[in-house]
Amino acid sequence: MKLHELKPAANATQLSKRIGRGQGSGKGGTSTKGHKGAQSRSGYSHKIGFEGGQMPIYRLVPKRGFKNIHRIEYSPINLSTLQMLADKTKQSEITLELMKQNGLISLKDKIKILGKGEVTSKLTVTAHAFSASAKAAIENAGGKCIGLMKKEEEIPHKAAEPKSRKTEKEEATPVVVATPVADSTLQPLSEEIPVVEE
Repeated sequence: MKLHELKPAANATQLSKRIGRGQGSGKGGTSTKGHKGAQSRSGYSHKIGFEGGQMPIYRLVPKRGFKNIHRIEYSPINLSTLQMLADKTKQSEITLELMKQNGLISLKDKIKILGKGEVTSKLTVTAHAFSASAKAAIENAGGKCIGLMKKEEEIPHKAAEPKSRKTEKEEATPVVVATPVADSTLQPLSEEIPVVEE
C-alpha cells in the first residue's frame, strides 16, 4: 500500500453542502436561505438568547428567591451516631478520618454535630461546627469539642467595622496641644493695679 492509495472508510466522510451553484444544483435561487429577512442577508448577527422574536426562555422561566453565596453546607451528625461509633470502634477520640473509615462522611464535607440523642462516654470530637446543645452535652459528659473553623469562617457575611473618616494626612499629623508658659514680666491677676490720679 502506498500513500496515494489511502482512502477513508465507506461513509466516514460527507461532502459539504455546496450552495450558490445555480438552479440546477437543487439549492439555487435563494441558496437555502429563504426569501428576505435578516438571516438571508450577509452581516447578520443576533444577541445571545435571541429566539427569532418569540418570548425567550429566560423570560418565560419564573424567578424566585436568590442563592446566598456565603451559605455553608454542613453534613449533620447527631450525638446518638457518635455514641454508636464510639461503642463500635472502642475509641474515645472521634476524628474526621474515623468517621470516613466507617462510611459516615466524605472528607470533602463540612461536618456539624447536632444535639439529637445523648452521649454517655467521655469523647473528644473533632468537627467543623457544633450546635449549642451538642457542645453542652459532650462537655457535660466530660468530653471535649475541637472546632476546625474560625468564627470569621462560620459567619463570612459579617459586616466589616466602619472606618474613620480621617484622611491619611490627618492621621499622619500629630495633634499638638499648647501648654501655658509662665512669664515673670507679667503681673498676676490677683494683685491690684494702682490707679494714677490726675
